[in-house]
Amino acid sequence: MNRLLRQFAGTLGTALAVVVTVFLLVRLVPGDPVEVMLGERASAADRAALIAALGLDRPLPVQLGDYLTGLARLSLGDSLHYHQPVSTLIAARLPATLQLAGAALALALVLALPLGVAMAVRAGRVAGRLAGALTLAGMALPGFWFGPLLILLFAVQLGWLPVAGRSGLASLLLPALTLALGLASVLARQLAANLGETLTADHWRTARAKGLPPAQVLWRHGVRNALLPVATVFGLQVGALLGGAVITETVFAWPGLGALTVEAISTRDYPLLQGCVLLIATVYVLVNGLTELAYGWIDPRVRLP
Repeated sequence: MNRLLRQFAGTLGTALAVVVTVFLLVRLVPGDPVEVMLGERASAADRAALIAALGLDRPLPVQLGDYLTGLARLSLGDSLHYHQPVSTLIAARLPATLQLAGAALALALVLALPLGVAMAVRAGRVAGRLAGALTLAGMALPGFWFGPLLILLFAVQLGWLPVAGRSGLASLLLPALTLALGLASVLARQLAANLGETLTADHWRTARAKGLPPAQVLWRHGVRNALLPVATVFGLQVGALLGGAVITETVFAWPGLGALTVEAISTRDYPLLQGCVLLIATVYVLVNGLTELAYGWIDPRVRLP
């Protein structure tokens, strides 16, 4: 219980720091939201009236206090561009992002496990070298290049999949693969490094000497013991996955939270941008907290009172 309370307090403190940081940083984004809303030819009186109506003429500490008060009431404010509650706009886009992120995570795990095992068990052989080359390429290829390449190949040239949009499972495959490639490569190489050390440990040789089935020895005494550092990397990479969704959703015109964030930046929509970044950061912090709690399930030796 004490550990859970400490974890909750740390998560809450980190989330508060993120809120304040995001609030201050978005004000540094070049551009004027009033000019975007009214246009360059708006009169000074109209600009002054809109600035006062939006509360942008008040000191930053006052604006920050109002924003924190709204958060305490579970209110993210109203969008300057859409004139709707930020929570409503995010709720409408969040299912698409969750679908994309979930598919990318599942695909990354499916790809990472066999690649990592092949790199460790078949090190120095053709299979191990091929897996190593694939993961190295996956880490090196940026999503903004790999995504359009997939579109040109599978959508334009072959015509197998939709070019963009969210129109079913077929349209999910390319953006999910774009997001999953880098994560799968990182996880596979981490798993291979840890598993390579495990294969030389005494308990591994003892299990093999007892005549246990090779698959059982590999999973129970090899892969599972190598998963703890992989879980740490996985938790950290989830934040990178959500950040990568901003680019991927833009490339594939996927109507999710990432595309909404880009729209908020282009329109200088402070409340909407704050809400999107806050949600992404909060998910990142929560996932890392859950990852620490998962350590005890993966390896009972790290359980704390």
